[in-house]
Amino acid sequence: MPAAIRLVATDLDGTLLQPDGTVTPRARAALRAARARGLRVVLVTGRPPRGVRRLALTDCAEVAICANGALLYDLANDHLLDQRTIPAAVARRLVCDLRQAAPGVVFAAEAGLAFWREPAYPTGHPLDEHDGGVEDALGFATRGIAKLLARHPRMAQKLLLPLAEAVAGGDAVITRSGSELLEISAAGVTKASALQRLCAGSGVAAAEVVAMGDMVNDLSMLRWAGRAVAVANAHPDVLAAADEVIGANDSDGVAEYLERLVVARL
Repeated sequence: MPAAIRLVATDLDGTLLQPDGTVTPRARAALRAARARGLRVVLVTGRPPRGVRRLALTDCAEVAICANGALLYDLANDHLLDQRTIPAAVARRLVCDLRQAAPGVVFAAEAGLAFWREPAYPTGHPLDEHDGGVEDALGFATRGIAKLLARHPRMAQKLLLPLAEAVAGGDAVITRSGSELLEISAAGVTKASALQRLCAGSGVAAAEVVAMGDMVNDLSMLRWAGRAVAVANAHPDVLAAADEVIGANDSDGVAEYLERLVVARL
């Protein structure tokens, strides 16, 4: 167990959270114990702020890096500390060119604390006070998009991905945290870039960071952090990049790792 760790960065879905999207009492207790021993805990997720807010983790972490690095969110005060958006001209070009490359593609977007979607974009989440509404993507593309979401009702993600990458070129970063949609951020925006900025502002070196994840959108921060930890259920590429593999998310692997880390600091 590395003794010099000062900051713990953990992904949520597939890593800290159970398969049903909940946080176990053991995991909550481990996060609180880590903070009590002087470790800074940062949640790093593809989720938007409202998706983090619903987990009620204000006693477990101060800030969350959301939307794959585009948004830095203050959990306790429910406001943004920083955001990195896709330039409006780039967002509109991506929408137009991807529509041409994959007719039928539909879009949604995280814009600040708001969520916008096209009428045909499916969403299983209830609306909340931050939802912007429903309209054509060319309309909401001008609103400072933090993350553009693209999915196709008939085309598999693995087929849509290379089309989107060709369209984006160097203007955007395309990643995925699940099997249904693509997540598009501004050029240079990743979980690693956001975590690096946060750590630089706190005087924390990469060697003093342990990062935990499960999917390909976690690879950038795992490669940047001094210690890369993958849960057993992680994507093969994540397992290959990890310094250590811990228990799966459904067996509280993150909680068990944090418990060992706290004991190592006693």
